[in-house]
Amino acid sequence: MPGLNHTSTSEFLLIGFSDFPHLRLPFFLLFLLMYLFTLLGNLLIMATIGSERSLHTPMYLFLCALSISEILYTVAIIPRMLADLLSTHRPIAWAACASQMFFSFTFGFTHSFLLTVMGHDRYVAICHPLRYNVFMSPGVCVCLVAWSWVGGSVMGLVVTVAIFHLTFCGPNEVHHFFCHVPPLVKLACGDNVSTVALGVGLVCITALLGCCLLILLSYASIVATILRIPSAEGRHKAFSTCVSHLTVVVVHYGFASVIYLKPKGPQSPEGDTLMGVTYTVVTPFLSPIIFSLRNKELKNAMQKTFLSKLFLQSS
Repeated sequence: MPGLNHTSTSEFLLIGFSDFPHLRLPFFLLFLLMYLFTLLGNLLIMATIGSERSLHTPMYLFLCALSISEILYTVAIIPRMLADLLSTHRPIAWAACASQMFFSFTFGFTHSFLLTVMGHDRYVAICHPLRYNVFMSPGVCVCLVAWSWVGGSVMGLVVTVAIFHLTFCGPNEVHHFFCHVPPLVKLACGDNVSTVALGVGLVCITALLGCCLLILLSYASIVATILRIPSAEGRHKAFSTCVSHLTVVVVHYGFASVIYLKPKGPQSPEGDTLMGVTYTVVTPFLSPIIFSLRNKELKNAMQKTFLSKLFLQSS
């Protein structure tokens, strides 16, 4: 990546789960199963949306883009983590560490931006249904997805360039299972470390809180509109289209707030490592389950597309 300076540290050692020697094999099996389920779940969602014409709508276009970002996010982190769980020597080259940070932040923030876009889609669908086809035309939807990816890439580039412009004097042991900002900042030296760390933290928190605020505003308008619907059946039908998205938002931002808004103080590396599992393994694992079970339209399409084919083949 352009603009990054190599320093005296040419590689890092990912300590990861070294503090849990007896749990490394159980962790490996558990995380492998969750990773495979995450991949299969998101691929199933994408295949269902692609094959079912009734799902060729803006909401499911955004869901498909969300699944892609989730797959790429997990691919950037989990395979390396799984390999390190079976290894006693876990070096990662400087360039590989920078690349992992760039891609993890890019896909992570793309995911946040797409969740915000999906909230806007639900707002338009419920609050302005007669103008939905105008406000959410195919061209507008493509632009929203494209700008989410551009925004995620900018965030990834800004964070990575800022961190890897620091000077790493050693030791080179990263107390985490991937190249994340806080453990790398602890290895940096120089007068500008605290300034860079503060700047990166403010940028990340501002982006996440901005997305969260936009989603809250969308749902405030949605709730106000739903409460004006006279029939209970109409209110239930309108709100049911938002349940899966709202649940994923709560899970996503709930874990993100624990990471970015936790109080300052002495932090144990073991605690930080286990906390990192929540947003790198658990959240991506839960997302396809929530969308598959809580979205009635998608669940019916999956049953129609895949279960019917399985029954036909077996008969």
